[in-house]
Amino acid sequence: MDIRNIAIIAHVDHGKTTLTDALMSQTGMTSGETSMDSNALEKERGITIYSKNTSVFYKDTKINIVDTPGHADFSSEVERILRSIDCVLLLVDAQEGPMPQTKFVLKKSLELGLKPIVVINKIDKPAARSEEVVEMVYELFLDLGANDEQLDFSVIYAAAKQGIAKLSLSDESDNLNPLLDIILEKVKPASSANSENSSLTAQPFNLAYDNFLGRLAICRIYSGVVKSAQDIIVKNSAGENRTRRISKLFTFEGTQRKEVQEARAGDIVMIAGLPGIYIGETICEKPEQELLPAIKIDEPTISLNFLINNSPFAGREGKFVTNRQLKERLEKELEVNVGLRVDFSDLNFYKVYGRGELHVAILLENLRREGYELQVSQPQVIVKTIDGVDHEPFEEVTVDVPEAMSGTVIEKLSKRKGRMTDIKNQNGQSRLIFEMPTRGLLGYRNEFVVDTKGEGILCTHFLDFKPHVGNIERSELGSMISMISGKALAYALWNLQERGVLYIGPNIEVYEGMVIGNVAKGNDMSVNPIKGKNLTNVRASGSDEAIKLTPPVELSLEIGLSIMNGDEYLEVTPKSVRLRKKYLTELERSRVKRKE
Repeated sequence: MDIRNIAIIAHVDHGKTTLTDALMSQTGMTSGETSMDSNALEKERGITIYSKNTSVFYKDTKINIVDTPGHADFSSEVERILRSIDCVLLLVDAQEGPMPQTKFVLKKSLELGLKPIVVINKIDKPAARSEEVVEMVYELFLDLGANDEQLDFSVIYAAAKQGIAKLSLSDESDNLNPLLDIILEKVKPASSANSENSSLTAQPFNLAYDNFLGRLAICRIYSGVVKSAQDIIVKNSAGENRTRRISKLFTFEGTQRKEVQEARAGDIVMIAGLPGIYIGETICEKPEQELLPAIKIDEPTISLNFLINNSPFAGREGKFVTNRQLKERLEKELEVNVGLRVDFSDLNFYKVYGRGELHVAILLENLRREGYELQVSQPQVIVKTIDGVDHEPFEEVTVDVPEAMSGTVIEKLSKRKGRMTDIKNQNGQSRLIFEMPTRGLLGYRNEFVVDTKGEGILCTHFLDFKPHVGNIERSELGSMISMISGKALAYALWNLQERGVLYIGPNIEVYEGMVIGNVAKGNDMSVNPIKGKNLTNVRASGSDEAIKLTPPVELSLEIGLSIMNGDEYLEVTPKSVRLRKKYLTELERSRVKRKE
């Protein structure tokens, strides 16, 4: 059976998972209820976080499909996939056109010599401009230095939600067969004629875990045949060889894994029995075989400290509350999360390096759901010294806002050292493109939502490390700090809400040093949130005034990471997200200030 290997890449929310689900449904691999977004967090947020494999069968051909994330923070999931496939379907929204992550994933695939098939998706949108978007994609190919063969790309028009694809906008179609036919025509077969007689070479590009089988390696077989119970050699970039035996071998059928006795060159398989295997290592038969090229991943851009929770409420909600348990969990995460780095050298905390605030927030959300308690410091950008000059990460920021609000966004981003490189106005909407340091973006997203009244879209992608741009003025809010432990009362909060924004409501337990809100003036303020109303037997005007509380801002992980100050920790437990000062008492904080 012929095999084709493809990946679906695009910007977030352009329809990758919807298209994959539709392909599986039309080829009879699912009943239509199964979705590639199977993770609980993916279902809740409506985004893809982890790359996943599936396969469909069409005209006696097996098509292996890898569905990839579209958010820039999870781009490491895309980078490692591209080496294992032979073609990419580049999805572009028929209304929005190419977006930052479209540019990033296309650049990576062109560098590897892949020839994409362009799918203009969501052609059923009322504001779709399909032909114009095709021209924009062509310009993007030219900007990224595509060669003549890559510029001669095929274009398919699709409405993935309806399960329709067509070669021309005027064609009639009621299925995705035109897209499947193009895949068979344009994507070269994965297995070559002589490869079955040559020695086995395979490379893991993803990892999974099974409670019974242990670590599982998801591999592309480049040559030869792999068999169950076969003895193989695992090589790494350091030149070390390890002999292992394959205990079980699986291929993919739809989203399910199917146990097989052997698999041939070109297929994508899941192998059990290789403890300690990592992404990018080479699996082969003979010690003298050459190492396959390593899978390169872009470096992290932000860092923050993870440490065990030592607040007065520590141990109330979590199952895993010790340093050793946190270390073991982070080591396990490193096995599958290739965009993450962790420095275990300090005994008091673990320095975690990630691709962005969302990348770290997803890790924290997974930890709290598993029953871990921890606290994290304020995210900081990573500064590198190149030729004696400090360099910091820069991002390309694309903002879509109503024209009336564009002035506010330009002013705010310019203050944060953003440099506008392009502006386009169409149908009352402005598209602004900036180059700016990652440092300037930290903490801005929530401000952006308020400034644009929720109507703006802000997307970023990492560009490069560029010379440090100096100090960035950020209007840091002061913190409203509880000076006492107890239960917050509505009367106390009613008086405090005039001073700033509250993060808690009445009847919430607080402790000394916990941040319960912010202060607009910028200075920290210690308050008493458990103060009750003094009752007397004398009536006075205003004594029966109704207490009206403004709903508090509910702290989520993303909001907490973006608004916390440098002298604070974000306390993360299975049921709560709290902000607290590193030093809980006023006396400790004043001592530290004097030392500084």
